[in-house]
Amino acid sequence: MRAARYYGKGDIRIEEIPEPAVGSGQIKIAPAFVGICGTDLHEYLGGPTFCPTTPHPITHDTIPVTFGHEFSGRIKEIGPGVQGNYKIGQACAIRPTLFCGRCAACGGGSENVCPSGGFLGLSGGGGGLSEAVCVDAERVFPIPSHITLEEAALVEPLSTSWHAVSAASDEISPGSVVLIFGGGPIGLATVLCLKGKGVKEIIVSEVAAARQDFARQFGATRVIDPTKNDVIKVVLELTNGKGADVVFDCAGVPSTIKASCDAVRTKGTIVNVAIWEKDIAFNPNWITWKESCYKSVLGYQDVDFNAVIDKMATGAIRPGCMITRRIKLENVVKDGIEALINDKENHVKILIDMDNKILVLAFEELPDVIRKEYGTYGDILVRFVFGDAKPNPEVEIKKHQVLESYEYPQLSEISAIMIAGSSETPVQNMLHGKMR
Repeated sequence: MRAARYYGKGDIRIEEIPEPAVGSGQIKIAPAFVGICGTDLHEYLGGPTFCPTTPHPITHDTIPVTFGHEFSGRIKEIGPGVQGNYKIGQACAIRPTLFCGRCAACGGGSENVCPSGGFLGLSGGGGGLSEAVCVDAERVFPIPSHITLEEAALVEPLSTSWHAVSAASDEISPGSVVLIFGGGPIGLATVLCLKGKGVKEIIVSEVAAARQDFARQFGATRVIDPTKNDVIKVVLELTNGKGADVVFDCAGVPSTIKASCDAVRTKGTIVNVAIWEKDIAFNPNWITWKESCYKSVLGYQDVDFNAVIDKMATGAIRPGCMITRRIKLENVVKDGIEALINDKENHVKILIDMDNKILVLAFEELPDVIRKEYGTYGDILVRFVFGDAKPNPEVEIKKHQVLESYEYPQLSEISAIMIAGSSETPVQNMLHGKMR
């Protein structure tokens, strides 16, 4: 099977590797969509850090390892001894965290901070950027049929933000004033989670103009450029001098820790979500004088995965806006990782379509703008490969419809179908995740 394998700094290779055999208590997943995380970028630019160079205590693997820990898929095979209502073909999100189950953290229900822990797709044990991966059954979270596999790939990053929001649950209500430093993927996911909690006043501080626009699109009620406006002054004016009820630091730069302490109200809560690369100066008096609380969070737990899926199912969280590009596995470095490094302000989540199931319909001529912006799908968009299979006449295919081969098995051999029609907007909307 094909897989994207991490060998070290700047070295990711698409290779043929053996398909894993499903073990006792495991489920084999056929990955569908895989997101690229900031941790993946750090590994590519400066690793290996999380990717093991000596045998990992849980997986016993060393590099090269298969990449991809934010992913969705369908159940391909169920191993012996698996309990639960799992079915072949069932759509699911995968919780990729690894933990020993024996330490004090795991025993206390905090397996997300297990000292021996890790992640599928980083620490060995397989990963989402492959045609099959075997995972313990408890890591498989079935999703309702009306949640797409694209959206299911976003459960993992959203769970990180949900875990952070839950850490301040006593301070969060619809009437709360919440400030977020940083409009990157996790900051924006935090906006969606706060909206899912019903919070009405969400302020985002972000330097980059493109990310400011994303923050507005995601539902932030106020967006502040800290290079042009005094964030603390704006927050104090908005709250009649009290300060924000909760501050989330998703930026992780030295200036935001002091600003968070200044912006929070008396007895308010600061939640650090960022991972810091260097030691920084911190004076406890910044929070002592207010008796405010400073918390840090890491990752997520089962309860967070379940909560995000429930909120997505009810429509309280609508994550489609997070997707800014879809690419194929063979283009994961050039059009995925390097795009996020060199053009990070204009992207939130780039998804790798492991099955190339996105079918582009209803075009006689491909608009230049699509060919230019989505060259990663060039072989599909330009060549319109038909293959030998023919659509079942009983299937009604409408213009601009997006099909997935698992829903229409008779189309499984067709890479793309073209039906007469000409309009830019539907395809552009589809590629931006605005169309089902």
